[in-house]
Amino acid sequence: MKKLLLTLFALYTFYTIQAQHKLVKLWETDSILKVPESVLFSIKHNVLFVSNIDGKEPWSKDGKGSIGKVGLDGKIIKVDWVTGLNAPKGMGLYKNKLYVADVTEVVVIDIAKAMIIKRILIDSAQTLNDITIDKKGVVFVSDSRGRKIYKITNDVPALHITNLKRPNGLLANSDVLYVLDDGVMYRSEKNKPLLFITDGMSGGTDGIENINGKDFIVSCWAGAIWYVNANGAKQLLLDTQAQKINSADIGYNPKKKIVYVPTFWNNTVVAYGVE
Repeated sequence: MKKLLLTLFALYTFYTIQAQHKLVKLWETDSILKVPESVLFSIKHNVLFVSNIDGKEPWSKDGKGSIGKVGLDGKIIKVDWVTGLNAPKGMGLYKNKLYVADVTEVVVIDIAKAMIIKRILIDSAQTLNDITIDKKGVVFVSDSRGRKIYKITNDVPALHITNLKRPNGLLANSDVLYVLDDGVMYRSEKNKPLLFITDGMSGGTDGIENINGKDFIVSCWAGAIWYVNANGAKQLLLDTQAQKINSADIGYNPKKKIVYVPTFWNNTVVAYGVE
C-alpha cells in the first residue's frame, strides 16, 4: 500500500508540473553577437552580460573572445564591451566584479572600469565551463573535460569534486551547490557526497537557474529547456533541436520571471517569460 501511495504521489507531481509551466517568447536580439555561450542577468547594473566565444573552435586560446552587454529590452549595447579573452563561457558576479571561465583560467573583470584586472590560472584545468559564486564570495567552476569542479577561495583554487562524467552547469543557492553532469542533476551540501535529483536531460546539460525555492530551469546545449522540481519531476518547455538552434548557458531575471537563452551558433539571445 505504501509503495502504491508513493507511486500515485509521484505521478500526481509529474502531471501537475507538466500542466503548470510554459515559455512565452518576448524578444530576440539582432544576430551580431559572436557565438554567445552564456548570459548573466545583473539586477544591480540593469543589464545582461554575454560571453562571446567568437570562433569556430569553442575551446581555442586565440584571444578573440569578449564579453558583451545587452539591454533588458533586447537591444545590444555593445558586442565587445571587454576584449582579450580566449573562449569565455560561464560567468558570476561578486562585489562589482565579473568572474568568467576562460579555458584554463578564471578572468576577473572590474565592471566599473570595464577592464580585466586579474587572471586566476588553474594549472590542472582542461576546459573550464560554468561558474557560480556563493554569498561569501567563494567561486565554483566546472572543468568539463577534466571531469572536476574547482573551488576558489581568496583567489586560490583547489579541487572540490572529482570523478564526474562531464560537469557543466553550477548553481550555489543558499548552502547548496547544484551540479549538472552529463544529463543528470545533483545537489551537494557542505562537502557531502552528491545527491541525485533527476536525469534524462540529453543534449549536454548546460545552464541552471533557480525559479524559486524548489523549482529550477535547466538548459541543454543541443536545444532544450527543462523545468525541474527539487523532487525530480521535470517538464520539457522548449525543444529547438530540429531547427538546430542551441540553448547554452541561460540567465534569469527572478523579479520579472524571464529566462535569457544564448543560441550559440545563431549569434542571438532570446528572452522567454516563464509561466
